[in-house]
Amino acid sequence: MKYLSEKHEKLVDALRRLPGIGRKTALRLAFYLLKESREDVFALAQAIKEAKEGINFCGICGNITEGNICKICADSERDKTSLCVVEEPMDLYALEKADFYKGQYHVLGGALSPLDGVGPEQLRIDELTERIKKGEIKEVIIATNPDTEGEATALYILKLLKPYNVRITRIATGIPMGSNIDYADGITLSKAFKSRGEM
Repeated sequence: MKYLSEKHEKLVDALRRLPGIGRKTALRLAFYLLKESREDVFALAQAIKEAKEGINFCGICGNITEGNICKICADSERDKTSLCVVEEPMDLYALEKADFYKGQYHVLGGALSPLDGVGPEQLRIDELTERIKKGEIKEVIIATNPDTEGEATALYILKLLKPYNVRITRIATGIPMGSNIDYADGITLSKAFKSRGEM
């Protein structure tokens, strides 16, 4: 935009790199930040800086943590025989928020996407295999997203772990609670039928 200052345009471009933020939202956020007090904006910048410098990835599961091992891996009360495989730490937190799963996790750090240059080498798949080889895990629950990349990743993991003496399950997908069947697309309906169970 020709009427923005160079520094304002630079801020808008930086904000646009955030997921789900388009130019219009980035512009709105930039104006908001410029309107806020220096103290509030600098506090936000400091919080981002401290988070980036002080948060690591767990050496066991790949979750975010301030130490070497996350609180979930350090919790002796968790079921060590069950391992839920997710794409990102955000997925782990969604499952933890639901408060029903009491096992361990493994965060892949993404999903297979050859078009984006993401192969098995870019994910924490070797670390997953190493955890399975130790023999303590009896069930691997694959909880990747129900999209093309997530399905490809799930199938890859299934094939990779087949030789090991471990039960491999996939979370069910289908029609969400509270929605109507007539709003669901064909793939969702197909998944719902394939994932059906006894009542």
